[in-house]
Amino acid sequence: MTHSHDVVVVGAGLAGLVTTAQLVGAGRRVLLLDAEPPASLGGQAFWSFGGLFLVDSPEQRRLGVKDSAELALADWFGSAAFEGAPVDGPDRWGRAWAEAFVDFAAGELRAWLHAQGVRWFPLVQWAERGGYLAEGHGNSVPRFHVTWGTGPGVLEPFVRTLLDAHAAGLVDVRFRHRVTSMVTTDGRVTGVRGDVLAPDPVPRAVPSSREVVGQFELAAPAVVVATGGIGANHELVRESWPTSAGRLPARMLSGVPDHVDGSGLAAAHDAGGALVHTDRMWHYPEGVADHTPVWSRHGIRILPGPSSLWLDADGRRLPVPLFPGFDSLGALQHITARGDDHSWFVLDRTILGAEFALSGSEQNPDLTGRDVRGLLDRVRPGAVGPVEAFAQRSPEFLWADTPAELAARMNALSGTPRIDAAALERTIVARDRQVASGLGKDLQVTATAMARRYVVDRVIRVAPPHRLLDPAHGPLLAVRLSVLTRKTLGGLHTDLEGRVLRPDGQVLPGLWAVGEAAGFGGGGVHGHRALEGTFLGGCLFTGRTTGRALVAATGS
Repeated sequence: MTHSHDVVVVGAGLAGLVTTAQLVGAGRRVLLLDAEPPASLGGQAFWSFGGLFLVDSPEQRRLGVKDSAELALADWFGSAAFEGAPVDGPDRWGRAWAEAFVDFAAGELRAWLHAQGVRWFPLVQWAERGGYLAEGHGNSVPRFHVTWGTGPGVLEPFVRTLLDAHAAGLVDVRFRHRVTSMVTTDGRVTGVRGDVLAPDPVPRAVPSSREVVGQFELAAPAVVVATGGIGANHELVRESWPTSAGRLPARMLSGVPDHVDGSGLAAAHDAGGALVHTDRMWHYPEGVADHTPVWSRHGIRILPGPSSLWLDADGRRLPVPLFPGFDSLGALQHITARGDDHSWFVLDRTILGAEFALSGSEQNPDLTGRDVRGLLDRVRPGAVGPVEAFAQRSPEFLWADTPAELAARMNALSGTPRIDAAALERTIVARDRQVASGLGKDLQVTATAMARRYVVDRVIRVAPPHRLLDPAHGPLLAVRLSVLTRKTLGGLHTDLEGRVLRPDGQVLPGLWAVGEAAGFGGGGVHGHRALEGTFLGGCLFTGRTTGRALVAATGS
């Protein structure tokens, strides 16, 4: 049988674009399908902060950061807590992808992207410090390299390749084509079928029409699933959440557009592909509702420095080491185990100005727009523009001059009298005494002082130690934090070539998976807990690796 395409790629996000780039670079003919309108080309990656996990980079070395592949892999394994034997345990392929990815992050990744024009903000950030012992969760050193241009900057070379390949006749791109099932023949995936959706000129990521105007069926020797995870499907997220971690609340925010609903995973599973580790997820507890939402329940994650007090819904501090920026998943599981739908940051104006950042390309116009002059605001006193806008426009940012006034406003927002004003003041005063001592036994205070040893944190990310009740740094601020759904850590089980496996561990011929749909490799490269900053890199690596394997598999 003659096919008009060598490979069908389902999903036009970053992983799908990288896979396509590898294929067309070798002269393969690709059909790229996506359910969304052309405005949403690039998927979730467009909205990202553009942070990439690089190991022993020139940027790190210039800042005096001593990193290595061995240290990074130890951090990865300490966070992942992979189960079973390396050779035949349930995390066999996830572990293998992790080892390969760390080698990539310490080797080819930077040079590969640099050759395509990608550049990075020189001040490397320190994401997810962990706060545990040496073999526990967290990054031992700063590795979060923010792309100059943020998410759109990461996408740029792959969008350019797609457009050039389309002009050369190597890629056929069909938007508004929603794949609902795989075509199988004699146990092999041989194509896809689905719905043609009505044209809809909505802007990027705005929920689009689901009106069906036709059906399609297309054949190809290979099909790649690049449709992402389940983050916008809150019902499925709650159903998948492990019972050992309590329950996810009825009220949650979405960190991904509506179309990230798990439908691609379901279609691949129905065709015989194995879904593994579906209870492993990476959602955030530090979400705030976007004051100018694009998609349904649109939330933004606060990227905090370490100084804010993190309080539960009753006003008690979260246990050690669940400080801001240390262990987001641990904090989330603490909150869900209590059955709460919110927690609080308590801080002051000085900490807001020095330590708060917002995740997302649209919340960082200086980096996204490559505005050198705008970057100067990050080293000046006070909050950068988008943070200041949130602080003034969001009803979840509460200002007050005294702890009693702050407690009253927190209770008014939540609709419950759970914050005791006297207890809140005692908590703040106890913390302030530790800071005023110049030393102190409070582990958050000492961790914050340690953070300031790193030059980037001292300059742009961590406020100088001071008392929260010092009027010179006021007024006080409380921010209500909600659960923000984001990433699926499990996914389609794949081998090191990206081939989807059946439940018996054998290859399902004709079906491949990349990016979040593959658990960023092997159905779970992150194990139980991710090292922050590795998600975009996982899309790049699975797309590159699987695309190269497909080149070999589809012949010349």
